[in-house]
Amino acid sequence: MKHLTSEQLRSMYIKFFVDRGHVQIPSASVIPENDPTVLFTTAGMHPLVPYLLGQKHPAGKRLTDYQKCIRTGDIDDVGDSSHCTFFEMLGNWSLGDYFKEQMIAWSYEFLTSPDYLGIDKDKIAVSVFGGDDKMPRDEESAKLWEKAGINKEDIYFLPREHNFWGPAGTTGPCGTDTEMFIKVKEKCSKDCSPACSCGAFLEIWNDVFMAYNKNADGSYSPLKQRNVDTGMGLERTLCVLNSEQSVYDTDLFENARKKLEELTGIKYGEDEKMTKAFRVILDHIRTAVFMLGDQNGIVPSNVDQGYILRRILRGAIRHARTVGLKEGGLNEIAKQYIEKYRDVYPELEQNSQKIDEEITKEYKKFMRTLEGGLKEFERTVKKLSGDTIDGVTAFHLFDTFGFPLEMTVELAKEQGLKVDTEGYKEAFKKHQEISRAGSEQKFACGLADHQEATTHLHTATHLLHAALKKVISPDVNQKGSNITAERLRFDFNLDRPCTKEELQKIEDMVNDVIKQNIPVVMEEMTVEQAKKQGFIGLFSNKYGDKVKTYRIGDFSKEICGGPHANSTGELGHFKIVKEQSCSAGVRRIKAILEK
Repeated sequence: MKHLTSEQLRSMYIKFFVDRGHVQIPSASVIPENDPTVLFTTAGMHPLVPYLLGQKHPAGKRLTDYQKCIRTGDIDDVGDSSHCTFFEMLGNWSLGDYFKEQMIAWSYEFLTSPDYLGIDKDKIAVSVFGGDDKMPRDEESAKLWEKAGINKEDIYFLPREHNFWGPAGTTGPCGTDTEMFIKVKEKCSKDCSPACSCGAFLEIWNDVFMAYNKNADGSYSPLKQRNVDTGMGLERTLCVLNSEQSVYDTDLFENARKKLEELTGIKYGEDEKMTKAFRVILDHIRTAVFMLGDQNGIVPSNVDQGYILRRILRGAIRHARTVGLKEGGLNEIAKQYIEKYRDVYPELEQNSQKIDEEITKEYKKFMRTLEGGLKEFERTVKKLSGDTIDGVTAFHLFDTFGFPLEMTVELAKEQGLKVDTEGYKEAFKKHQEISRAGSEQKFACGLADHQEATTHLHTATHLLHAALKKVISPDVNQKGSNITAERLRFDFNLDRPCTKEELQKIEDMVNDVIKQNIPVVMEEMTVEQAKKQGFIGLFSNKYGDKVKTYRIGDFSKEICGGPHANSTGELGHFKIVKEQSCSAGVRRIKAILEK
């Protein structure tokens, strides 16, 4: 394998595809335009969806770029060897031009040729789609890999959850994919594969063969044109090529890491706690620089992207205290990133003053409240009689000292304590910090509008909530909800993924209630009366003294602001389309209603 700098790898990738008829296009903004379904650009294909669906791209049918991406789903894992909130994705696209045969041949060439990455083919494994009742096994890709030079025993057929990509939302272009891995250590057993979590295989590249469009009813129809969409993570690939221990050891972080050592007098890598703090600071400030310096740049706030930026900056500030980094230190780290990326992303230097000013403002604002908040937190811990900080106290830390709930949770976790997050939300009467990608959500019944489709989906959300309690645990509670005319999104507390069997039971249970055509009965009463009658209302304090209650037979009883269907028979067929992590201890289900 070749040892490459980040600049060399970027240039090599782009040149490889430009030499093969591709046109380099610039990175799009990390803040998606005209796409309310996501807060940030999380993959290179987001800005290209219209062209993947058949619209002509002005640059032609073959494109390549490096794209700025932000993913906050794993924000609580930052500090380990591989997770970052900001990353760069190297990619190339065929818009109705070449397909599997050409892409797999090029992938093999770029990975193994001594002119490019020069990886020993015996160290490469690939996975392809194993087939299911909707689509056949991808024998074609497997044969093409074998023809290219990959050992047959290193080709793995894996199920849909591993080798089917997309769509980015609930509808849109999608298809089977083939993923490429480096074998980094011995397999844990003869049955070990790239799907195993033992760490024997590290993904390096992904080729998606987009041949389908997923419809709102969950069905698939052929796209007008077949596309190729690929993605190679720059940070992870650098780490593998240069045999680094973590992505934070690559040259992308080098200057910022050295500046942090200089400013704190602490040597990176010598102490586990300090190393984690260093990594969080390095990650969060880099991400903040790209959010603030973006062409559609944002500033810290209490809503949407600004909320995520505020959370990231305040996380960096808190860890800066741990390593003894003084005021202005985070600005110095930010300057290292602006310098490192100035030639690749000139918008960072163009917005350098804004980046510096906003970091300073947020630092001063947070420090004014942090000192008092930390002291109050310590007093709270000393007074605790059990292992849980109650919701009222957690809200007091936010309301008086500016502590976001997740910071209280993080501090509590460090001391082996829990936080009553449901009690916190009940205490949160006047306003709600929100993040559609983080742990807080908008609670306005979750509705985008009151059309029939959203009304039906809202009613289905009640059924989903009740089914989760029956199938998973009575302790499962709503953490957030958002509903559009196309789908429902429901967040709930659970510290593990739902199993396939559980999701199927939930789906079947909801559909059984729908088939029974049970009336949805509304009645107004006081909160106290509703609670005595067994209605659940996690956010009931916002509704006032009298509340609306909705009963669906003996299956579901909730306090809610409405609106709802008249009976369950109006809803159609309920289908779960995705279950995923939302934040630490919170899962998210997306579902649709098929007619």
